[in-house]
Amino acid sequence: MHHSLNADYIKVALFSDTVDNIISTLSDNTSTTPTISGAYESYNLYTGSLGASESKTYHLKIWVDYDATVEQAANKVYSSKINVIANPETTIIDTLEAQFSLSDKTLTANLTNNVTSASYCVTTDNICTPNTGASIVNNSFSVELQGNNNKQMVCTKLNGTSKIICSNLVDIKVLLNDTILANKDIQTRNNFTSTLEGDTTGIIYQTTDWTGGTSYYFAGNPSDNWVYFAGYYWRIIRINGDKSIRIIYQGEEPNITGNNTIIGTSRYNEEDNLSEYVGFKYTLNQQYGYEVNSTILNVLNEWYESNLSKYEQYLDPYIGFCNDRNSNSNDFNYKSFENYINKGEPSLQCNEENLFSKTNNKLKNPIGLITLDEIIFGGYSWNGGTSNNYLYTDTLYWTMTPSKYQEGQAYVWYVHSIPFFGTMSTYVTSNLGVRPVINLSADVGILSGNGTIDDPYVVQTN
Repeated sequence: MHHSLNADYIKVALFSDTVDNIISTLSDNTSTTPTISGAYESYNLYTGSLGASESKTYHLKIWVDYDATVEQAANKVYSSKINVIANPETTIIDTLEAQFSLSDKTLTANLTNNVTSASYCVTTDNICTPNTGASIVNNSFSVELQGNNNKQMVCTKLNGTSKIICSNLVDIKVLLNDTILANKDIQTRNNFTSTLEGDTTGIIYQTTDWTGGTSYYFAGNPSDNWVYFAGYYWRIIRINGDKSIRIIYQGEEPNITGNNTIIGTSRYNEEDNLSEYVGFKYTLNQQYGYEVNSTILNVLNEWYESNLSKYEQYLDPYIGFCNDRNSNSNDFNYKSFENYINKGEPSLQCNEENLFSKTNNKLKNPIGLITLDEIIFGGYSWNGGTSNNYLYTDTLYWTMTPSKYQEGQAYVWYVHSIPFFGTMSTYVTSNLGVRPVINLSADVGILSGNGTIDDPYVVQTN
């Protein structure tokens, strides 16, 4: 023979478009006279009002309390019916309601104007017991949620009643850019005439990029800028001014040096007898042109479409890549070459003529190469390099920064495999290594990791 399950061990949740998850123990609701034949108990779960020609949909969930013991709940049954009673003369008194809204990491409980006190709690698992006093301002209170890898919800009690009203479960990402900056010593570099080498773990440097925002970049030889994304290892170059994250290819395995840090070799362009061939894309007889892909851009596109195209939703199409073809001289010594001669300060500024992005329709895919300025910001100097720097890979690899057009040949900068030489420029028909650079979106989250080679930041892709 089965016994009836006591209402003390039954939980109910009622929610609609205006009321979020009113959760309570069934027996805590107001007891009323049963109106259905054979019923031995009846409870009023909610009383509301409808205007003329108005409709409202409610959702009801009923379950056995998680805390009920075997003795309390085993081999017992509970049968129920839902009864909706409409009374045109009913007057609603003191109905307490809360509706939740999320903005970034702030969850706001909007309350009816008869709420004078509230308490709340935050849970990632089950309904919690509100025990933190809320500060009600303009009939609402807000809770700052913390980024983690679990969904969270806020539960509240209003005016000290026994009913618990909970928000829906919300997913707060652990953002990669926030994690990178957490607990970092943020510094500004002013000296670029000598190399920056050695352990710079825990340090990140700041400057301004072309967006007008602050860009935070790694320099020297940090051990905390490793990322695992799309099946490959990458190193973080910088957080861009729009909070996207620029990363450079490091390999299928966490290689520090060697040919596995490049996807292969390529010429920058097939011809070098015109200044236009310094272009990532170019148009003949124009200083700034976009009609023809460079040879190396075709290599990058082919690799992207085979390996990264299905991850494009996690990439930023806006920030783009700078192919700085500005020149102040008739002999086409480009700005980077003049900066090299004058030992000037590197810059992350880029004008529209030289900016290549998917957003401005100059790139088919959001992929590019590192720039000479980023190499100098990263710790190389105009005078040389060092093997004790995260950008050194013991390979020759291209940047996308034009150097000069001299004696009938177009030159672009590259990173040398011999540390002493640092960066040099060579004619664009040279065959050098290719290290793709991409920009992760500002809103990408991480699943795990602390940024080290053994525990890289793992980008969340589901």
